[in-house]
Amino acid sequence: MTLKIINLDTATLGDRSYIAHDGKTALVVDPQRDIDRVEAIIRAENVEIGAVVETHMHNDYVSGGLVLARKYDAKYLTSAQDPVEFDRVAVVDNEVVNVGDFAVKALHTPGHTFTHMSYVLLTPDNQPQGVFTGGSMLHGSTGRPDLLGWDNAATLAGLQHGSAHRMIELLENKVTVHPTHGFGSFCAATSTCGDSSNIADEKRTNPALLLDKERFIRETLAGLDAFPAYYKYMGARNLQGAGPIDLSELKSMSSDEILKAINPDTWVVDLRSRDSFIQGHIPGSLSFGLDGSFATYFGWIFPYEDKLILLSDKKEDIATAQRELVRIGIDRPAGALVSDLKDTAGLVKNKEVKFKDVPEGLKNPGVLVLDARRNSERHASYIEGTTHIPLHELAARLIELPQDKEIWVHCAGAYRASAALGILESAGFKPVLINESYDQCLSVPALNIVAGIADAGPVAPSDVMAHAL
Repeated sequence: MTLKIINLDTATLGDRSYIAHDGKTALVVDPQRDIDRVEAIIRAENVEIGAVVETHMHNDYVSGGLVLARKYDAKYLTSAQDPVEFDRVAVVDNEVVNVGDFAVKALHTPGHTFTHMSYVLLTPDNQPQGVFTGGSMLHGSTGRPDLLGWDNAATLAGLQHGSAHRMIELLENKVTVHPTHGFGSFCAATSTCGDSSNIADEKRTNPALLLDKERFIRETLAGLDAFPAYYKYMGARNLQGAGPIDLSELKSMSSDEILKAINPDTWVVDLRSRDSFIQGHIPGSLSFGLDGSFATYFGWIFPYEDKLILLSDKKEDIATAQRELVRIGIDRPAGALVSDLKDTAGLVKNKEVKFKDVPEGLKNPGVLVLDARRNSERHASYIEGTTHIPLHELAARLIELPQDKEIWVHCAGAYRASAALGILESAGFKPVLINESYDQCLSVPALNIVAGIADAGPVAPSDVMAHAL
């Protein structure tokens, strides 16, 4: 009997959860915190949850596993080595746990973390069908080894290499591979390939299986770029065990109340499109539209101790933002405003340009062109004559920019560049948005494009990614 495996993607974080079932009982793997999405699938499939498993204590999101398991009185499996603060089924290497008429076998696969577990899905006749690999073996890659600190990175990279080889020794070529990361998550060490694979595919494409151990360690560490700052909060939150979420409507605020509330410790985030933002926005607000990787990029620069207010011209945007925020542990913003701001006085507008205007901008002594992409993107390709400060470093490096020039900002798709506008404005700069994707600069003959490393490093959530729940 073949078990049904259902993918549940969280596109804006680049992660995938899974539901596997035999028509009666279901296994849930690495669920996100908004468990209503899992529950909808369980109802549609007309099955009961028998077990919930965590491959590891996640660093890029807050898990909904504990709440889901408790709500449905299901087994909750985590590594026995994880020092969690809640009751669970503590599994060890090679342990088999029954889930209705089928089972999972835990495999200790360190590398992404020291305690990482993968779970082999065993059919009712005890045949391996698939393996849920979490942040271990990804599609054509592996999970990054540096999330527990650079001092552990080389050791974990070596363990990751060993874990990948262990899996191909234990599992047949036809066994399907089901990672949690690698669909845009910064938890991937290098670029992934494809949306599905089996063990045979990994033998052909995965660097951990194609390179010797020392070369794999060396190349993996060399390719790592920065990861979102909010990751530092996730592991501890998952070890504690997060509680249920509250997605009820936020306190309604007026534009006058928001203007009064803005201060260095209160962030006003404008969820409208960047085109709406540059046509008029509240002074001191920041553009983080829902047409890009909102949670990832906002969470990267937001101090969790600060207050947050949401703003949009659509009520449903506020609800969507709340859902994305709880996934990274930001539970209850202080309030929200739903308005198109057309009747609001004192709005700020931004000038916009295109890449065809950049050659003249580079010649203009009153203009500085700023590249807000990550280091790995810059290393792959950049426009000669531009200044580079990644968005997540901008607030701390404003002193490097001239106050007497216009700052023309670009990134890969204008999403991060639009977020940079508010940071620059609040510091007294005159920002201008280069409002198109970076690939457009390649068709401007007057720009000198400096090419570097072809692979821009770990696959990251695109700042032009189509929004998805």
